[in-house]
Amino acid sequence: MADELVLYTNPMSRGRIARWMLEEVGQPYTAEILEFASMNSPEYLAINPMGKVPAVRHGDTIVTEAAAICAYLADVFPEAGLAPPPGSRLRGPYYRWLFFGAGPIEAANTNKALKIVVPAERTMMVGYGTQERVLHALEDQLNRSEYIAGERFTAADVYVGSHIGSGMTFGVIDKRPAFERYWSLVGSRPAAQRAREIDEELAAARRRAG
Repeated sequence: MADELVLYTNPMSRGRIARWMLEEVGQPYTAEILEFASMNSPEYLAINPMGKVPAVRHGDTIVTEAAAICAYLADVFPEAGLAPPPGSRLRGPYYRWLFFGAGPIEAANTNKALKIVVPAERTMMVGYGTQERVLHALEDQLNRSEYIAGERFTAADVYVGSHIGSGMTFGVIDKRPAFERYWSLVGSRPAAQRAREIDEELAAARRRAG
């Protein structure tokens, strides 16, 4: 059908973020599970030339990048209440923290995982500065408000919450009280739990298959 929703993903990837967002939206969708090698096939490169997941196809519209997928789905399905309405001043903090996740948090966590250390005299050249400054800004915000962009859950929490939860799990983010409180709050949402169960079962099936 024209408005069919298709998720292209792998259970051991950032596709988990997009699946959680789709579960929050509550619209029917299908999932195409890709092996990493097949992401460079001509068929998939026509969808995402980067050869990465996730990607979402909504009718004739293709969206890549997990943060963009979260923002797109929140706007296309406003009835889910996952973004402040257009024109609202609440869009300011919503955009700020959604893209703080896509920029500084993502970059800082990746460098930490890869053990890449930016020389102290070069920190002004990278968008995130230092990971400690990123975590301090994040911690300060979560000590000020229940959710990342204020007092209600939004798509920004799907994205930022995913990075905090996985970051603490894999040891690239400190287990600070503000982060643990926040992840306990957003990670226990029914949609988050459904998404994790789906992806963990898919990952387990692949391990069993060898």
